[in-house]
Amino acid sequence: MAYSKKAIELCDRNVELNGYKEKLSSEGKPVHTSYAEDTFDFLLGRSKYYDLIILDPPAFAKHQNAKHNAVQGYKRLNLEALKQIKPGGILFTFSCSQVIDLSLFQGAVMAAAIESGRSVRIIHHLGQPADHPVSIFHPEGQYLKGLVLYVE
Repeated sequence: MAYSKKAIELCDRNVELNGYKEKLSSEGKPVHTSYAEDTFDFLLGRSKYYDLIILDPPAFAKHQNAKHNAVQGYKRLNLEALKQIKPGGILFTFSCSQVIDLSLFQGAVMAAAIESGRSVRIIHHLGQPADHPVSIFHPEGQYLKGLVLYVE
């Protein structure tokens, strides 16, 4: 599986340009660390907690017959992230699966929140930008979706 190392490099460069590369937390740890790994492998069994998690997986479903497994995948992925985020943390979670609409995606994330026992609030809905217009005759073209969540 390919990971977006270029995106991580750009993020790390931005952190450096903003003066955070060498900054340490009150515990003496770096205030920023980037990872480019399989998210399921990374989150499972960890005991480290994060202030911010961004989940931007590849499309889990490209066809209708993969819809159920995709919903389960989004639920599992978000559940693991909710287990790892600190109280007061922010979770950005995305889907680019065309066959999963916003309602279904949000339902999978809600199921993860229920199972995690965490109180979660939607701060913002995210969608595709103006350079990805959606044909009124092809609503499935609105495939980019995201949620910004506050986790208590």
